[in-house]
Amino acid sequence: MVKGYVYILCNRKNGTLYVGVTKDIFARLSEHKAQADPDSFTAKYGVTRLVHLETYDFVSEAIAREKQIKNWKRQWKIALIEEGNPDWEEIRLDWRDVR
Repeated sequence: MVKGYVYILCNRKNGTLYVGVTKDIFARLSEHKAQADPDSFTAKYGVTRLVHLETYDFVSEAIAREKQIKNWKRQWKIALIEEGNPDWEEIRLDWRDVR
């Protein structure tokens, strides 16, 4: 079983949003924070704060969910974030949280 993760990053509360999907959340967040690709959207806009995370048993489920969220209106994405993280605080992960 390969887990999948859907995540939302921002640069500040109510700022620029980025919705992504990955099989390895730790590696992917490290890439975003290190700005591994300086030409990427997240590097260009400083979008590195993890404010929403969903875990799925199968990466295919995560991909479907990412596509769904990416098609949402901005306000719906904000409501999703604020449902579980009203202050838009950065989610700090521990390997026990996502494994």
